Amino acid sequence: MSTVAFHTLGCKVNHYETEAIWQLFKQEGYEKVEFEQTADVYVINTCTVTNTGDKKSRQVIRRAIRKNPDAVICVTGCYAQTSPAEVMAIPGVDIVVGTQDRSKMLGYIDQYKKERQPINAVGNIMKSRVYEELDVPSFTDRTRASLKIQEGCNNFCTFCIIPWARGLMRSRDPQEVVRQAQQLVHAGYKEIVLTGIHTGGYGEDLKDYSLARLLEDLEKVEGLKRLRISSIEASQLTDEVIAVIGKSSKVVRHMHIPLQSGSDTVLKRMRRKYTMAAYEERIEKLKQALPRLAITSDVIVGFPGETEEEFQETYDFIAKHKFSELHVFPYSMRTGTPAARMTNQIDEAIKNERVHRLIELSNQLAKEYASSFENEVLEVIPEERDKDNPESGLFVGYTDNYLKVKLEADETMIGKLVRVKIKEAGYPYNHGEFVRVLEDYKQIV
Repeated sequence: MSTVAFHTLGCKVNHYETEAIWQLFKQEGYEKVEFEQTADVYVINTCTVTNTGDKKSRQVIRRAIRKNPDAVICVTGCYAQTSPAEVMAIPGVDIVVGTQDRSKMLGYIDQYKKERQPINAVGNIMKSRVYEELDVPSFTDRTRASLKIQEGCNNFCTFCIIPWARGLMRSRDPQEVVRQAQQLVHAGYKEIVLTGIHTGGYGEDLKDYSLARLLEDLEKVEGLKRLRISSIEASQLTDEVIAVIGKSSKVVRHMHIPLQSGSDTVLKRMRRKYTMAAYEERIEKLKQALPRLAITSDVIVGFPGETEEEFQETYDFIAKHKFSELHVFPYSMRTGTPAARMTNQIDEAIKNERVHRLIELSNQLAKEYASSFENEVLEVIPEERDKDNPESGLFVGYTDNYLKVKLEADETMIGKLVRVKIKEAGYPYNHGEFVRVLEDYKQIV
């Protein structure tokens, strides 16, 4: 039996796609082994979001080649898409597939075995107009299932290479999304996370269908308890989407809404398509529909030309609106983007100092948000044993509003909905006390 090993760099979408590629190998009778072991085929799913992503991708490719020089080395993903020649130039790389045509990978492996000639199968992603269907009926290591609903992005922000790696916006067929959701629920998942490159843009390229319609259709999926949107732009939170979310019994009280900067002048240089007033108006409306909502966000600090005043605007906006957690990134130059060519790059020391200030604010806001739920009973889906202390009998899971909770539980509760009383709020963990398992009770309507 042939063996295959995978290594995934980068985002959740890449992890989803690696699972999809594994399904293809599984159907052909392959056995999966750990990446550190010797395998017949290595698949490296690469990232190119930063220059470091490229570098890490190259290191992992070389590691696979050293592990087994006789193996077939397949490189896929964003770095493969944007720089196929660079990847092909690494001695030992046999097959390069970009961010489409992944279903042809096994055919390329057969071809390579026959001809022993390296294959560059990367096409022009900008010409892709159709969503590539890749099925993931279940996941190897998760209690939350991801469901990819769209591909590509039309935004072309000045700091970002992703449209060139993923192509333009294309939405998955709604019937396929609903079918896949039903399949995931049948496989035992209670929570589904809708994901994509520009998830909230779903439906922009479809006729008479939208994200709001999709959420309504997913509401009807029997047995699905939680629906989470991995990320959505403020501009995509239309009145219609907010109304659907407000009525929904499945969409959770947590939204990840990228901010990137809280200063209009910086947003303009980033070529982000909103003003702070518009962003504020949308999240205020959303909070009315979903009281006590957790809003998490991404922020880039030290974008070219960012003054102390512009940074302060960002800081003040975040403090005012009490985000429940931030992902803070120092701006990093990405070759090939307009921002990398901007002249007024910010000194690393200033960037780091600003990053630390924002992380401190984020930690403080996260604690405040969590503490407002102390002594309340919330629903948690335990995911795994507490890694910090495996012997403790504690398990870690998330509430619908994305609080991370440690509680005493047992293996049988993994993946189930459990009622938990928050005894001690904190960050990054809250400590909860088990109340009861929900599923053994018929819901009284």
